[in-house]
Amino acid sequence: MEEETLLAQVTDKAMSWLKGNYDAETKSEVQRLLDSEDKSKLIDAFYKDLEFGTGGLRGIMGAGSNRMNIYTVGSATQGLSNYLQKEFSGLDEIKVVIGHDCRNNSRRFAEISADIFSANGFKVYLFEDLRPTPEVSYAIRKLGCQSGIMITASHNPKEYNGYKAYWNDGAQVLGPHDKNIIAEVNRITSVDDIRFKGNKNLIEIIGKDMDKAFIDEVKKLVLSPESIDRQNDIKMVFTPIHGTGGTLVPDALKAAGFTNIIRVPEQDVISGDFPTVVSPNPEEPAALDMAIRKAIETGAELVMATDPDGDRIGTAIRDEEGNFMLVNGNQTMLIYLYYLMTRREELGLLTGKEFVVKTIVTTELVKEIAVRKGIEIFDCYTGFKWIADIIRKNEDIRKYIGGGEESYGFLAGDFVRDKDSVSACTLFAEIAAWAKDKGKTMYQLLQDIYLEYGYSKEVGISLVRKGKEGADEIESMMKNFRSNPMATLGGSPVTLVKDFAKLEAIDYVRDEQIVLEMPTTSNVLQYFTEEGTKLSVRPSGTEPKIKFYIEVHSTAKSREELVQAESEANGKINLIRQELGI
Repeated sequence: MEEETLLAQVTDKAMSWLKGNYDAETKSEVQRLLDSEDKSKLIDAFYKDLEFGTGGLRGIMGAGSNRMNIYTVGSATQGLSNYLQKEFSGLDEIKVVIGHDCRNNSRRFAEISADIFSANGFKVYLFEDLRPTPEVSYAIRKLGCQSGIMITASHNPKEYNGYKAYWNDGAQVLGPHDKNIIAEVNRITSVDDIRFKGNKNLIEIIGKDMDKAFIDEVKKLVLSPESIDRQNDIKMVFTPIHGTGGTLVPDALKAAGFTNIIRVPEQDVISGDFPTVVSPNPEEPAALDMAIRKAIETGAELVMATDPDGDRIGTAIRDEEGNFMLVNGNQTMLIYLYYLMTRREELGLLTGKEFVVKTIVTTELVKEIAVRKGIEIFDCYTGFKWIADIIRKNEDIRKYIGGGEESYGFLAGDFVRDKDSVSACTLFAEIAAWAKDKGKTMYQLLQDIYLEYGYSKEVGISLVRKGKEGADEIESMMKNFRSNPMATLGGSPVTLVKDFAKLEAIDYVRDEQIVLEMPTTSNVLQYFTEEGTKLSVRPSGTEPKIKFYIEVHSTAKSREELVQAESEANGKINLIRQELGI
């Protein structure tokens, strides 16, 4: 009976699109969905409205309230405009920045958004062509804007597009603004409420000057210019995987002093179809295959790849036998933060007011390094807006030197307030030059970190569950974890459980409940064991997935012992996977 009720509801909603002031192409697609015997696509397209998650608005392109199209983009932009007018009513002029990536329809959505903002009387700065997400964040701050948007679905498959909304500090929108914007969007009950007819006089095209200013800021982050001078010819392969990274990363590397940047011509082709990869996600090993082949062919030492909107970075380095190994997001974080803290220590730049940030699902080994070096570390939720929130709250108190998350996002400077692959690529190359100056490879540097601070291994597993049925299944899984808490993990007793939905933790060793101090609740569960294992479980905020993050620890006293440590870690991880049935 519930299915019949749901089908009736989505049918009514779809019929309203046929009657409304929508274009012929949209109405034709809606009619096809209504006429199809398989009603699952109709239900998926209309059973809900797209909402802002940890990464904003994101969905499959097509007709429907749960799809990315000019009307859902239009509603989001009009709702955001209405909210900005309320929040900044005292200003003579409200200003916004608009950027977009390489995806199909991205330019169209960006231009339509520019028209809507300008129709609402806003000054609009529209990038001339595709640009990385971090440059949009930077431009908002530099131009003194109140908001901005980036049209992108990040690393999602080609069927997707999305809409990231930013506030006046250059960070993605946080509460209460996110919910208030959604409330404004929900008040738009008709497509006729959207002001599509723009004012071209209020739209200014920006590009090259902003690129130069951004790269100048990246150059200021360099801590080892002498090492770069001596090792400037390190061979490195870079690929934007058909996306925005190609507009800034090579120029930033050159500006820092690197002279031997090797490209992958096939992947320099800008395309929303991502023709050379199954997925344009640098977290996926296959996405780097072509770049690694180019590195083997040319004798390069490093491989760097960026996702379509240029905020994530994937890397590969040569191991002790000269073969390329992928560096995962946790390892990248370790390398980045170890370097930034160690190098500042070497240069005498630590004043006691520095801090770093990691997300709660990122390796705890980062915390060990920071604690030993006397540098404050903050934990936050997944999503870079939370890192940006901590930066903002500490602006006049402490100095931010770096932060990131296990999902291949990092930010080294605070002139941007989102993850930034441009500065991250430059920093990765700089670290390679610094290590080489000390007679080490990047692989040996990573080994040294493990030997000094302890070995850890982290694995992320995602279970994809699409559509409404999938969303229901994920909700059921989270309820089951809460109703039946795990007593052991990998043979080790669970000593601490954190439930961020309740902002409560139970310490079984001390037999006490703890209040978790976080800015808001989040649907995340964490288990910690006696021997240091950590398991985190959470539904994705941007994709139809439930994610499991497993972290195990061991020790090694020599490079040779690291092999045994990894073997033991793999055994623990496999046992935990069996216990979880994943």
